[in-house]
Amino acid sequence: MRFAVNLSILFTDLPLLERPEAAAKAGFDAVELWWPFDTPDPGGARLAALRQAIEDAGVRLTGLNFDAGDMAAGERGLLSRPGESARFQANIDVAVRLAGELGCTVLNALYGNDPGTDRRLAVANLRRAADAAAPIGATVVVEALNSHENPKYPITSSQAAFELIDEVDRPNVAFLADLYHLHRMGEDVVALIDGHAARFGHVQVADDPGRGHPGSGRMPYDEIFARLAAAGYGGHVGLEYRHEGPGAFDWRRT
Repeated sequence: MRFAVNLSILFTDLPLLERPEAAAKAGFDAVELWWPFDTPDPGGARLAALRQAIEDAGVRLTGLNFDAGDMAAGERGLLSRPGESARFQANIDVAVRLAGELGCTVLNALYGNDPGTDRRLAVANLRRAADAAAPIGATVVVEALNSHENPKYPITSSQAAFELIDEVDRPNVAFLADLYHLHRMGEDVVALIDGHAARFGHVQVADDPGRGHPGSGRMPYDEIFARLAAAGYGGHVGLEYRHEGPGAFDWRRT
């Protein structure tokens, strides 16, 4: 498996621009990010600084979220929310341009919290994002989140995500299989891999319970990684788990 460190949840004791180098020093050549700015278009200087930090570290950006609102305050996406749709649309070209400059080919569009979501608007915005991403060879991914931690988020199963993807009907829209969220919702993630890996545009992992590193909970990660390989999944696996203190990546050596 090829792993990418999610710099929005790991190395958070460091300033954002120091995290790519920290990932490189930890032995990784790939990173991913939630949208790391508080506006849909932070301006050329801030974007250039982030791009330079990633390039200087010698790592590749393999996944980037579109602007999803204030994640720390509980927001989980903008694309389906009429009052926030303009912000999402303003971010599309900015995020796609940054992704293209860094060779990133996975862009995650979080759906948005109920109440107040509009399915038709979500479909239209996903089509708009997919069409913008197509010229750089990028895939827009749709993620299911668990309702225990995200009680207002309506896309909480692989089936719900697949139905939305089918409705969007774009060849470069696929499923973000966050195995932690899916397992928390009771899905058989091994069976999901066996049956639907061809629909995966990206994979993210953490262990359940606790959202720690693989091996810290009850999920069978040796089998999961073997099944992903057997199914022909060739993308990166995003490490989106929580860890404090040293030893965040010791599990890779066991």
